[in-house]
Amino acid sequence: MAPLNQAAWIPAKKVLPFEVGDAPYTRPGSGQVVVKNLAVAINPFDWVLQYIGPALASHISYPFIFGTDVAGAVVEIGPDVERFRVGDRVCGSAAAIAKEVNSPAEGAFQLYTVMRQNMLTPIPPNITDEQACVLGLGLGTAAYGLFHSNYLGLDLPQNPAPTKAVGKSGSLRTVIITGGASSVGSNAVQLAVAAGYQVLSTSSPKNFDYVKGLGAAQVFDYRSKTLIKDLLGALKDHELVGAYTIGNGAVKTCTAVMKKHDPKLTRKLIAVAGAIIPAEKLTTFVGKGTYFMGMMGGMVKSAGTRMRTGVEAKFILVNGLVDPASVVSHIYTNFLPQALEQGQFVPAPPPYVVGKGLDKIQEALHLQRMGVSGKKLVVTL
Repeated sequence: MAPLNQAAWIPAKKVLPFEVGDAPYTRPGSGQVVVKNLAVAINPFDWVLQYIGPALASHISYPFIFGTDVAGAVVEIGPDVERFRVGDRVCGSAAAIAKEVNSPAEGAFQLYTVMRQNMLTPIPPNITDEQACVLGLGLGTAAYGLFHSNYLGLDLPQNPAPTKAVGKSGSLRTVIITGGASSVGSNAVQLAVAAGYQVLSTSSPKNFDYVKGLGAAQVFDYRSKTLIKDLLGALKDHELVGAYTIGNGAVKTCTAVMKKHDPKLTRKLIAVAGAIIPAEKLTTFVGKGTYFMGMMGGMVKSAGTRMRTGVEAKFILVNGLVDPASVVSHIYTNFLPQALEQGQFVPAPPPYVVGKGLDKIQEALHLQRMGVSGKKLVVTL
């Protein structure tokens, strides 16, 4: 007899609050497992979908179950699953909102979620479910922008990380990652370091030690009037392989740095991530370009621009997320298991538990909408 499942449903587009009620228990297909969720984390994308879902993810059929970040235990295994067994503790990315999936059975905000084995990693004994569940969308977005060939296309992370890695120029290769204390930034810093790159990052001063603890070589105040000068000083004689930007003004800053840094040591490419944009502020201006950004669900208009400075800025749109051959799948299957176990990679940012139960998810989304810094909101189940 199948377990009784419940979910925090969104019954129709733009409906608040979520409705907690019965949900079907869906058996896993090929390459899938069912996870009993013990903790789920909240992303800005979740409340944006609730408020302006049709503008970013017109493919959704309601009622639907949102949510991406999951930690729990495997309770059932489908055909062709080789990586996990019943009882294994796992964490990873639920894929409901992806266009190629579009299934509430794969949403995180329920007791039992169908997960794909290539989007999961084992949880070591020293990591709690609350800590583990913070990976998900932040990890996937970071990995996609850093390593996918459509964006920065950096070398993939390794166990152990390369040391003193140099670029084609013979100089130390360096990447700028702004917003290092954010969910995406916390993952991007660690992944880039594990791939053999020096990281220069930005944050508020209160988070300097936190971002350095993730592996950043230097961290600068994102509000500093001397930020561009400081970054250029840190980059002297280094090969700048690109920038991963999170936060308002970051593209402008990195463009200025790329314009002034030694052109022989500069790759003028910026991968643009960051906060999801509310409906009334859906447009973001970079130079003279206008962009409409969505993550996982889609884009109203997908755009990148090469500015007069020769710098190309490209918004990150995660396509093919569930493909077993994707860079995100590579991170989950070939890097994270050993990296988490050995402490080379830590779940970040740290969790802040809002409460327990599906009825707490709407409260957590409300808190996320108000703004969160240096932590990730979590609901236990």
